[in-house]
Parts: sequence; structure tokens; C-alpha cells
Amino acid sequence: MTQTTRAPLRRLLSSPEGRLAVIAAVIFVTMSALSPDRFLSLQNMTSMAFQFPEFAILALAMTLTMLTGGIDLSVVGIANLSAIVAALILTRLTGSPDGAAVFLGAMAASLAVGMVAGLFNGLLVARLGLPPILATLGSGLIFTGLAIALTGGSAVMGLPPAAAWIGNSTVLGVPAPLILFGALAVGLSLVLTRTAFGVKVRMFGANPLAARYAAIDIDAMLIRVYVASGGLAAIAGLVVMSRANSAKADYGSSYLLLAVLIAVLGGVNPYGGYGRIIGVVLAVLSMQFLSSGLNMLGVSNFARELIWGSLLIFVMIVNTWRPAGRRP
Repeated sequence: MTQTTRAPLRRLLSSPEGRLAVIAAVIFVTMSALSPDRFLSLQNMTSMAFQFPEFAILALAMTLTMLTGGIDLSVVGIANLSAIVAALILTRLTGSPDGAAVFLGAMAASLAVGMVAGLFNGLLVARLGLPPILATLGSGLIFTGLAIALTGGSAVMGLPPAAAWIGNSTVLGVPAPLILFGALAVGLSLVLTRTAFGVKVRMFGANPLAARYAAIDIDAMLIRVYVASGGLAAIAGLVVMSRANSAKADYGSSYLLLAVLIAVLGGVNPYGGYGRIIGVVLAVLSMQFLSSGLNMLGVSNFARELIWGSLLIFVMIVNTWRPAGRRP
């Protein structure tokens, strides 16, 4: 390999996102070689495009809070509570003369529930000074309890056909959930990189004391972060509800750990201050390629979790390791 070709490769591998792009490509090529007929089929590609947005949107919410040095362990509870509110409205008002208004009202109510839940989290963290991991762990149990109280623990079913559009339809051949995730990822990336709010989030995550001396309204910023996280969780809940054609308090219970895993795998610093949405997108793709490929190869769930953990530790070691001569 010549010096000319080594330089771009060195630049690519110098960033967490570049290394993750290489890992995603290696996983894709490996799974394609192991099961080319099934993995590379149009049916599998379409299936993956429908599957990953529901937990990928939760990963975006997790990323936003982790950039401040916090975390939101209530995202699944918020998602289910928001979806249940929308499902109850849709089932109770099914057959209304103005079905479109009912559908839009249910979606708006779901988003409002998610944002109010995020506001509650923000007040706990910003105004009361509770540690985010404990505050959102407790609030997540509260939201799940409210969801169970509303439904008695059973699933809300019998949704109108319009409810299936968000999670199961296509737009010009492209799955609607994929379009939704792409729009949210691009929008969040622009907010974090092109707005004063994004600068404040990163500054506070990197150095909270300096952010306070810079006269940033920390409380308002943190509240906005958790409100946005709650709104993203509500959108994820609507996607899950649409794909399952029902809503229940315990849907997506495994998505919480998956959202944290994707955020860290995507290069987001758990202590705050650094993280790019492109890294999260690459982490989502890596996880989906690996999950789909292992499923086709008949790998058990237990072995799959072992591989998840190994991949996470490997990427964290690669992202934090420095040659002895380059250590500060």
C-alpha cells in the first residue's frame, strides 16, 4: 500500500465514526458472504428497514441526554405510555365522522404526553438536582405504572387501519419508518451542530463548570433536552404501536439496553460533551446487520447477547486506546 493510499485510510481510522463505518462495512460483507441468498435479498433489506427505526429513534433520545453527561432510562416507559394514550383515543373514537381529525388528535396527544413526561424528568434533574440515572429510573417506573393503570396490564387492540400507516407503509417504495428516522436524525444533527442550543448542550457536557461561568441558563437547557428526549420517545412509541397494531405497557422492554448500547457504540461519550448523529446511525446499521445475519445463521439469543457485549467492549477499547508514544 502506497503512502498516497495510506493517508486517507489513516484519516478514516482516526475518528470513532470512521472506525465504526469500517466495522459496519466488515459486518455487512461478512454476513453477505455467509448467507448471500438470504441476507442480500430485497425482502431482508426491506424487513431491516422496517425493523430498526423503532429502537433507533430511542437511541437518538438517549444520545441527546448523554451529550449533557446524563441519561434517560425512562424512554421505553414514555414510549409505551404515549402509545397507549394514542391507542385509547383511536379505539374509543373509532367510527367518528371526522376520522382524520381523530387520528391527528391522537398523534398530538401522544407527543404531548411524551413531552410532559420529559418535562417531569427535566425538573427532577435541573431544578431538584437529582442524578439523571436515578431520576429517570424512578420516573420510568412511574410511567410504566401509569400505563398499566390505564390498561389493566392488557394490550389495547382494535386500532383503525390508519394507525398502521406510520410503521407499515411505504412512500415511493421507501419504508415510512425509515423516512421518519432519517428526518429525525438529520434534524437532530442540524440542531446539535448549527444552533446555539446545540453548542450549549456540548459545552455543558464537556465542562459543566465552564458552562455555568459562561452565563448559560443550565436549568432551561437541561429541561429542553429532556423534553426533546420525551418527544422522541413518544414518536418511537407510535412507530411500535403502528407496527404491532396495538399498544401495551411492556412493549419494547429490551429496547432500553439497546438504545444505550447504540449510543455508546456510536461514539457518544457517556460523560458528555462529544457525540455525532452519524456515529449513532452507523451503530444502528451495524447492530441491525449483525442481528439479521445472526438470525439467519440460527445463532441463539444467548450467543447473540455475548456477541453484542463483545462488540461493545471491542469498540470502546478501540476508541479509547492510544499508542504509548501518543499518550499525553
